[in-house]
Amino acid sequence: MYGTLRPRVTSTETMRLTQNLPYEWLVGLRYTRAGKRSGRNSFISFISLISVAGIALGVAALIIVLSVMNGFQKEVTDRMLSVLAHIEVFDQSGSMPDWRAAGQQALRNPAVRGAAPFVETQGLLEGQGVMAPSVIRGILPSEEPKVSDIAKQIRQGSLDSLQPGAYNIVLGYSLARSLNVGMGDKLTMLLAQGQVTPAGLLPRSRSFTVSGIFEAGHPEFDAALSFIHVEDAQRMERLPAPMGLRLRIADMHQAPVVAAELKRAMPGNLEMRDWSKLNATWFGAVQTEKKMMFIILTLIIAVAAFNLVSTLVMTVTDKQADIAILRTLGASPRSIQKIFMVQGALVGILGTAIGVGGGVLVALNIDVIVPFIERLLGVQFLSKDIYLISAVPSDLRWPDVFKIGGVSVLLAFAATLYPSWSASRVKPAEALRYE
Repeated sequence: MYGTLRPRVTSTETMRLTQNLPYEWLVGLRYTRAGKRSGRNSFISFISLISVAGIALGVAALIIVLSVMNGFQKEVTDRMLSVLAHIEVFDQSGSMPDWRAAGQQALRNPAVRGAAPFVETQGLLEGQGVMAPSVIRGILPSEEPKVSDIAKQIRQGSLDSLQPGAYNIVLGYSLARSLNVGMGDKLTMLLAQGQVTPAGLLPRSRSFTVSGIFEAGHPEFDAALSFIHVEDAQRMERLPAPMGLRLRIADMHQAPVVAAELKRAMPGNLEMRDWSKLNATWFGAVQTEKKMMFIILTLIIAVAAFNLVSTLVMTVTDKQADIAILRTLGASPRSIQKIFMVQGALVGILGTAIGVGGGVLVALNIDVIVPFIERLLGVQFLSKDIYLISAVPSDLRWPDVFKIGGVSVLLAFAATLYPSWSASRVKPAEALRYE
């Protein structure tokens, strides 16, 4: 019976075995390439390619989707922070008479780039028989460009038109349209803080003239935000001084850290609020969405890993004679296990490498690929009338890439455990009985 055996282990592999070299890598690589001497080997080779393609597809899809989500988040955040401050500083007394000195002290921190006073309240605006709620922010036009980009977003008029005592107002584009007002039109501002009159408690009101219209590109601000001079806002709110300071820093992601530093460095009963706390609900929802998307798309990689399990099981079944010969030549069960772990790991690493390369390439060129597809199909994926932006953004973050690659390799490695253990349990006598 043994005289008819045709061992599939080459003399080179035998030499490596006798010299106690890491032949497991050589044999594992050979099985990964899967020879084409029979239809069965060709089928296993095809299944291996499917496993590689599945892992690559899952990794690339995850990188592209997370990059696009990061791009949307960055785009919306940039538009929000073009109007919002990175850090807001309040005095617990309700006003900050020495705001200039506080601003100079804040600027001593190397991370702070600008400081400007403000007063903020909420009220109703009435124009042309229509009323709409609005967040009314009192600003100092000469200082505001240091902390926001609102001066660059003015479509009509000028931010410099906000002069103390002139009672001019700059409206968001959507807010002006809903109130049916334009440049030079009058509107009435109503504040919730009432004033006692012979007729009873009435809302505080004042007539304002529209002197500017801005468009921030964010519907929340364009439809509900308005600007007046800080001194006019103080009169409306009956404050002796601005409510506090708005700060802009070099790196917006360091806002919580810088706010804590300012809290320790600046004297008095000051309260610090950074932009992440002001929009905690929105950013929390975005982070939750990203986590869920990561989990969902990781299932694609998991499916490919399950496919890898079936590939290795078929390989173990097909290579039982080879395993038996290696065992008779002195290979230990642990060495047999390593061979198939190497095969599965190589498939996982190859698929991950292809997926990372393709995903990164697409993510870095999404601004070229998407317009090409739109022109080719004659469609527009993002309508500017519905969405905030008309182009698909992408923000590739390397920590995400490394995390995705690591998860993919780990799943592929986990998929090798059972098949390799099964291979190590093959008994040489039973495997060679029918050869």
